[in-house]
Amino acid sequence: MLNEQHYFEQGVDLATYMSNMATLKNDSYRVYNAFDLPEDPEFIEAVKRANIHILVITEDWCGDAMMNNAILRNIAEAAELDVRCVMRDQYIELMDAYLTNGSRSIPLYLFLNEAGEVIGQWGPRAPELQAFVMAKWALLPPKTDDEFSMKQRELFMTLSEEYASNEQFWQYVYEDLRTTLLNIL
Repeated sequence: MLNEQHYFEQGVDLATYMSNMATLKNDSYRVYNAFDLPEDPEFIEAVKRANIHILVITEDWCGDAMMNNAILRNIAEAAELDVRCVMRDQYIELMDAYLTNGSRSIPLYLFLNEAGEVIGQWGPRAPELQAFVMAKWALLPPKTDDEFSMKQRELFMTLSEEYASNEQFWQYVYEDLRTTLLNIL
């Protein structure tokens, strides 16, 4: 397996990734353009000084990635961070090194220092969003139920719309990313 720095070097920058999205592109830009990055010069300066770069494991069909990547892009632009994206399904060996509770959950952000070593990670969701999603999942019928697939699709559509429009969700993501970054710097 390549190391994370090699994957980073093979990745595409976050702006290019977003412009090339085949699905959820409009919603991702909706979040990117509407999210007001809080005035937080101490945080932005701390991130700049740390001289980190970020490897994102993502896919453009993922609602969490659609929202989180747009918020990360706002932070990265303010802090002049180099963020590169690789596709989860093309780099299974990388993804499998960073499973979330045994699952290939995305997006996953790997924070790399100047030497290319992983110094921290974040993803796939802020804790408040995880609780929200788990509560919604609990309402689904059992997988053996004839209506499960339909109800699951409806849930995905509902979540995508919430992610694209709920400014409180965006704040949860920002605050959790901020906390994670400050803890590793």
